[in-house]
Amino acid sequence: MHILIVDDSRAMRMIVTRTLRQAGFKDHTFTEAEDGTTALDAIRTSKPDLVLSDWNMPNMTGIELLTQITAEKLPVKFGFVTSESTAAMRDQAREAGALFLIAKPFTPAAFEDALTPLL
Repeated sequence: MHILIVDDSRAMRMIVTRTLRQAGFKDHTFTEAEDGTTALDAIRTSKPDLVLSDWNMPNMTGIELLTQITAEKLPVKFGFVTSESTAAMRDQAREAGALFLIAKPFTPAAFEDALTPLL
């Protein structure tokens, strides 16, 4: 499985990758994008199976990315990994088509719980 990790912080992308490996997802391919615009280009060309995206990023936010993916009918599963997780955000994410929202700080168990049913 190809997983695209989208976050404007390089350190956070590395932490997400490390935590995914700790959660048992070692055999998957991980790629990165630093914002929604770069991620959208990567989704169009490399066709990842799953996108893990931050919500707040420059150029194109995570929710804008998800909205564009849906508008273009791109066949990719999508979830958020973000520092904010209000009830309103969770509702907005779900309504936009996100399969889950993992709040930072996160644990390997949070990724295991969210991703195992998708894999």
